[in-house]
Amino acid sequence: MPKETIFAAELSWPDYDAYVRDGSVPILLPVGSMEQHGHHMPMNVDVLLPVEFARRVAGAIGALVAPPFTYGYKSHQKSGGGNHLPGTTSLDGATLVAALRDVIKEFARHGVRRICLVNGHFENSWFIVEGIDLALRELKWGGISDMKIVVLSYWDFVDKPTIARLYPNGFAGWDLEHGGVLETSLMLALYPHQVSLERAVDHAPASFPPYDVYPPKPEWTPVSGTLSSPKEASAEKGEILLQVCVEGIVGALNAEFPR
Repeated sequence: MPKETIFAAELSWPDYDAYVRDGSVPILLPVGSMEQHGHHMPMNVDVLLPVEFARRVAGAIGALVAPPFTYGYKSHQKSGGGNHLPGTTSLDGATLVAALRDVIKEFARHGVRRICLVNGHFENSWFIVEGIDLALRELKWGGISDMKIVVLSYWDFVDKPTIARLYPNGFAGWDLEHGGVLETSLMLALYPHQVSLERAVDHAPASFPPYDVYPPKPEWTPVSGTLSSPKEASAEKGEILLQVCVEGIVGALNAEFPR
């Protein structure tokens, strides 16, 4: 029976059951956030991008895409502008960890044995790892010890030659790319109608001291909410990023989830 969709939630439960019960079909779980992305982009960037990467990868490796996590861990000032900015709507770490643990355990109950968490929000990383660790521990207690879970962030597949090509004037680092060239270019390639590049604020990369202060100091964050300028973003760069990241993720998952 051919799949009519790669989105798990769009299947009837008998069709879903038929695909996953033997554990051979991977589940890709996008994990995003609702977070401000400057004046020029919507607040669901961190959901739209991992879902699209998951969709493209799923078609290449015969996987299903689970509904995304649309809320993530708190925005950090040095990588997301800070949780004090309007619109950013975040979870406590314990909440995200518990929810991820529960969802992973549920997929295991269905028969799923291969899961990839596709992260789209920098600050989620360690909470994803904790959710996985707790789920695997509890599943092992219940007699399920053959799970394999991959966690990845799509930007980690952008290699040095691509970085040099996309950032000819220098690369400030992924932590300062919030709302910058990477995300804006991807959005221009995928969802141009949701980007108002004329509203983007051109500014030098944010500069932070080598320590943190809590509560955050709002004056440390550029008033735009972005941490570097998106002025050099383009749909053409977005297409390059899509190709590099999708090929890298497909290669990784083919290696970890051989058919």
